Parts: sequence; C-alpha cells; structure tokens
Amino acid sequence: MSSLPVIAIVGRPNVGKSTLLNRLVGSRVAIVEPTAGVTRDRVSVRAIISGGFGQRWVEVIDTGGVGIVDRHDLGPHVEEQIRAAMIAADLVLFVVDAKDGIAPLDEEVARRLRGFDKPVLLVVNKVEGQKAEWEADGFYKLGIGTQPVPISAQNGEGITDLCEAIQDQLPADQGEAPPQKPGLKIAIVGRRNAGKSTLINAFAREERSIVSEIPGTTRDALDVIVERDGESIVFIDTAGIRKRKSHEDAVEFFSDARSYKAIRRADVVIVLFDATVPLSAIEKKLARYVVDHYRVVLLAANKWDLAPEGAAPMDFQDYLAEQMPGMKHVPVSFLSAKTGQGVNQTLALAKELNAQASTRVSTGELNRVLQRALVARSPNAKGHRVRIMYATQAESSPPTFVLFVNDKRLIGKDYLRYLENRVREELPFPEVPIRFVLRDRKEAPPEEADVH
Repeated sequence: MSSLPVIAIVGRPNVGKSTLLNRLVGSRVAIVEPTAGVTRDRVSVRAIISGGFGQRWVEVIDTGGVGIVDRHDLGPHVEEQIRAAMIAADLVLFVVDAKDGIAPLDEEVARRLRGFDKPVLLVVNKVEGQKAEWEADGFYKLGIGTQPVPISAQNGEGITDLCEAIQDQLPADQGEAPPQKPGLKIAIVGRRNAGKSTLINAFAREERSIVSEIPGTTRDALDVIVERDGESIVFIDTAGIRKRKSHEDAVEFFSDARSYKAIRRADVVIVLFDATVPLSAIEKKLARYVVDHYRVVLLAANKWDLAPEGAAPMDFQDYLAEQMPGMKHVPVSFLSAKTGQGVNQTLALAKELNAQASTRVSTGELNRVLQRALVARSPNAKGHRVRIMYATQAESSPPTFVLFVNDKRLIGKDYLRYLENRVREELPFPEVPIRFVLRDRKEAPPEEADVH
C-alpha cells in the first residue's frame, strides 16, 4: 500500500480519464485514443499536485471505463480493477463528459460511488470557453460530490482549480514529503500471451494486471510499484509485441512503441517466453534490440512446469544460444509464473544482474586486463601497429569503457568482441552487456602511459 494519498480516476468509457491523468502528471503516461476501452488495467503514477496550499505528492490511478464492452469480453476483469482502485483510494475523481451530458452509465457510476465511503470530486471534462459553469451545473442531478469542477483535460483549462479542490480533500498528514524513489526498474517484455501480466502479479503478490487467455489483454506499459523486503521496485508490465503487419489499430502501434521505450528506461529487462512453443521472430527481434541498446537482460522460460517430460535446462540453454546470437553470456531463468515456481529466484537473479552492472573497477585493474589481452592477441591491422594507450571505466549500468588508441579506425568489431570476452572472464561482469567507446590518441589524458 502506498504511503501517499491515493487518487482514483473513474468514469464511463471515453470521457477523458487517461487525458486527465497525463495532464495531472505532466507527461504522456497513458495511451490516449478516441476509442472507448483503451485503458483496461490500473495505471498508477506518482505525481506532484500544486495548488494554493503548496505542493503535495500523490499517487494517481487511471482506470478502465465502467461498463466497458470490448471485442475481447474483458469487461468483468476491468470492473474488478476499477473496484480495487476505488477501495485503495483516499479520493475519487468522477469524470463526466460535458458535451454528451448525463448518460445512463454516468448514473451507474454514481450509484456505485454511493456504496463507497470515499470523498468524491465530480469533474466535468471537455468544457471549453465561457459556458463552463452553466454546463457543469447540469451534472448536479447525479447527486455526487459538492460543487462540480469544470475542466478541459485536453487544453488544461480549470486544472489549477481542480488541483486546489484535490488538495482540500487530501489527508493532512500525507504527501508532504517526496516518496522514496524506487531503486530498481524491471521491464517484462515478450510476445502476446507469454505470461507477462501473470508474472507481474506474482512479483507484486496481488492482482495488479489483468490476466486473460485472450492475447493482447495488456495495452499500455504499466508501472507497478511494489514494496518487497523494505525495497521499492518498479515492475513494468508491457503489451505483447506483434509483427507490425499484424497491428489492428493505432492502439496496438502505440502499445508496441511503449514496450520498446520500457526496454530503454529499465535497469533490467526480462525477456519472457513460453517454454512450450518454439521461439518466434519476435523474441529474436527483442533480443537484438536489447543487445543493440546495451540493456541488462535476463531470459526467462515461462510455463516450465508444462515443458515436455525429460526437458533439460542445459539443452534448452544450448537451443537459446543457437537461436539468439550475441546472448550466450545472458543467464536463463526457468519458472512458472502461474504456480510461483522459480518466481523468487528470477527476481533474485534480476537484482544480482543489476548489482553486477553497477560495479566499477579501478583504472589500474582494467588496464592490466587489457595489457594481458593485447599480449595474447594483437589486432590485425594490415601492418599497422595498434596500441591502446589508456583505458578507463566511464560509466556503469551498463559498464562502459573508454579506450584511447593510436588510431580507432584500426580496431574492428571482431577485436572488440575479443576484448569483451576477456573483460567478462577477468572482471566482475560475466553476465551483463559491456560497451566500449574508442577515442583517438590525441584525446587521451597526457599523463597516462601506454597499456602496451
């Protein structure tokens, strides 16, 4: 449970709940499309609400539309997520659409809210121009909240008034101090129906993401903040990746884009796949993407409890190494997100990889390793003598080493792969990506001596 005051945004489909979340947070957190039912899961974000009483930290939860009917028949799952959000909330923002007026589903939302002993602000969205107060007053008959708050989430009109109204309703002793910053971000990616949401729920130890046998249930990249053993961790649940030609609408296009963005901002990426079916081009594409972006990655074979009898992890690892070139150093976790088998071990391994990637080595130790590598094998530069003048670790996560050389054009990819393997063997980076940056000799610190 969050130590921050929790604000749940509820309402029928397509009244602008996700647009309001993005406006309150100040960035595009939730996918916004003119299609009812885009949001299905609870999207939870920490944000600062500013008003006449100063600034307050809050947790804002976007929910799916009450009464959603979609082609995948996920309405009951969405409804359960909405109910969980309202139970957790300290304040509910009931959003309605000024242009449509009161709809039957608005009355249904109002009826449900009367069953919760929660303060409610009635937010009348899509109000632009001078008629704001008149259009908002028409919603008094819903009998929810006190004074309706007219806003335009799209344009930002009325947001300051809304923030002040929110501040009036917040618990006085919460949200005054910034929340503890989550220390580790773990993204779970893979193709549809690999079990990503099930794994998120297993990590969170509660139903935070909708789980269904229907592929494509998760549409957005959801940050699920979990407190485990005194540590705050962000698990990023992502939409299942599809081939571009299979995208059915703009929502699926944006879902894929959010998944790749999640890879770039995560500390550790878990590439989850179904161990009972062959690897597809999607997993291979994801593998190439994480390698190209030097992300710390863990391969996770889900549904291992359903693998054929006699299946051996070592044989499966050989299969993965063959199918995913460039990832031989990446560890593999065997688990069942549904039964819980291997889930804790997978999390422990992800933490271990993050610690490994965060390690720094001394300049002297690094240069000694490179000196031994140069002695064992010199670069083939067609008669030119290649020298590494000096090397240093510039960054961690991923470990990044700057090599000052006499001519960086003389060192090719094959030799860099050789150096990478030597660094893995001799330094504490056996299972994480290693990045080399080449600099010409003239850029080297003048006081440093040659490595070789």
